[in-house]
Amino acid sequence: MHYHIIAIDPKAHLFEVTQTISKAKLQQTLSLPSWLPGSYMIRDFARNLIDIKAIDKNGQPIEVLQLDKQTWQCQNSDSFINISYQVYAWDLSVRSAHLDTTHGFFNGSSVFLCAEGLEQEKHTLTIEKPVLPELSDWKLATSMKRTSGEQFGFGDFYAGSYDDFIDHPVEMGNLAIASFEACGVPHDIVLSGKHRASLPRLCKDLKAICEYQINLFGGSAPFERYVFLTTVLGNGFGGLEHRASTALMCSRKDLPTDMYHEVNKDYRVYLSLCSHEYFHSWNVKRIKPAEFTPFDLSKEAYTEQLWAYEGITSYFDDFLTYRSGCVDQTQYLTMLSEIMTRVYRSQGRFKQTLKSSSFNAWTKFYKQDENANNAIVSYYTKGALFALFLDLTIRIETEGKQSLDDVMRTLWQEFGAKGIGTEINTHQQIVESLLNRNCDELFAYLDNTQDIPLEPLLNQVGITLRLRASAGNADLGGGETKGYEIAFGAKTKPESLGLKVLTVTQSSPAHQAGLSAGDLLIAANNLQVDAQFEAQLQSMSLGDEVTLTWFRRDELMQGVMTISSAITDTVSLDIHDQEKLNIWL
Repeated sequence: MHYHIIAIDPKAHLFEVTQTISKAKLQQTLSLPSWLPGSYMIRDFARNLIDIKAIDKNGQPIEVLQLDKQTWQCQNSDSFINISYQVYAWDLSVRSAHLDTTHGFFNGSSVFLCAEGLEQEKHTLTIEKPVLPELSDWKLATSMKRTSGEQFGFGDFYAGSYDDFIDHPVEMGNLAIASFEACGVPHDIVLSGKHRASLPRLCKDLKAICEYQINLFGGSAPFERYVFLTTVLGNGFGGLEHRASTALMCSRKDLPTDMYHEVNKDYRVYLSLCSHEYFHSWNVKRIKPAEFTPFDLSKEAYTEQLWAYEGITSYFDDFLTYRSGCVDQTQYLTMLSEIMTRVYRSQGRFKQTLKSSSFNAWTKFYKQDENANNAIVSYYTKGALFALFLDLTIRIETEGKQSLDDVMRTLWQEFGAKGIGTEINTHQQIVESLLNRNCDELFAYLDNTQDIPLEPLLNQVGITLRLRASAGNADLGGGETKGYEIAFGAKTKPESLGLKVLTVTQSSPAHQAGLSAGDLLIAANNLQVDAQFEAQLQSMSLGDEVTLTWFRRDELMQGVMTISSAITDTVSLDIHDQEKLNIWL
């Protein structure tokens, strides 16, 4: 099974793919995945395929019948087939494919057809350099094993199966590349796009994070080489895990510019993103739900366990930037405060359980609308709080002798390393074996919509949890910020005539006044509003009434908002006993 791909026309965003099958089945069926692991939404990648053709060994055309939106059947009578097609690549994300004269990127799941019945055959690939003279200095990076060509050059590659083949994204362009070793394993950092990043600083910090994670899971990495592929943009964020690499997007401001660059909020975001996707090398790429063993990429694969695979990973990503020495205690507690705040500001946490959030990722979490904050809860953020809940419980009950680390090591040794999928009760059984007791009351929080009781546990490890009101859209939690005393209840962004309403919290003053997402708020008490509107509300008294005026579509509307007290939904964490804290931080 051999594939050939070339950026045939970067200006038109077109890759050309040729697929040669030498052991084809009669009436060979071909298909393209409709989603890719780690991104739980039907993507319909096949919509970007253009002009699929097939010929036999004599160069004669073979009829290709389309069976459904992502499946074709060749009407072949011989074992040799050559298939060709083009792929339109204009999705600037970590999920699909993107090509222009600045760079090329693709996931195999969006460009390479699967020959059904031949998935376990060896798959080989030739990636040819673009022919445009101005792209002659392009390099190429991927974690797929190479058989020819210089390191970071175009050439030939291979994988042992189709699943392996599509799990190594490819980046090409004018790449900035740096390398380091973590526990003896080569790691590469590859940046595409304009930037002023300090590659030595990235190597230093990512080496610390990677080595900590490898040692957490027993000291041996599950790959021979790892690649961090990052597309750098003016404004961007995203990540997707793969078995020996990760595809990332970040903003230029997220990257350090020298060895002494402050670990500020922006750089912490990038380090946590790298930490998150790297942790997935174990937790979901190898330790995974039974429903994903193996993946069926033709349709939705439902599981109630995403809270464990994204939630636990979301707990460890920030936590391990601290434990590896990249951020200090105060910075980590600020990061944790922000996650808690995101959960506590969600009205959806009272309406959807963690198991339901996991199961409905396909239609709810990955298809969020303006009402999402009122209707759903994130298995990332609330899942991270449940992981914290488990970690603190285990540490306190075992007097610091065991922790969630031990749960992860057991999962790796007994499930991930053996290729066995986890069941819905697997995590509870492991925790019960560590604590030597029934843990139904702990895991009940996966099935109910109650707030997880973190405050008493944090208090036992020397942390005071304070809830205060928000100080506006820019207040993400943490710190000593004084919150607003007067509530509004809508997120907005400034526009030339007023404020565009993005979301409205149910039961808030904005909701009671009649505002909805998409409205253009133009006036309050007949005075034009601007970005200072919420701050200006703070001078009013409880019980006062404000007449709001807004456009909904092209219709002018009015409503009365009654001034009421702000709710306390913003978290700050403070250390009150450093000695007690040693059991955790």
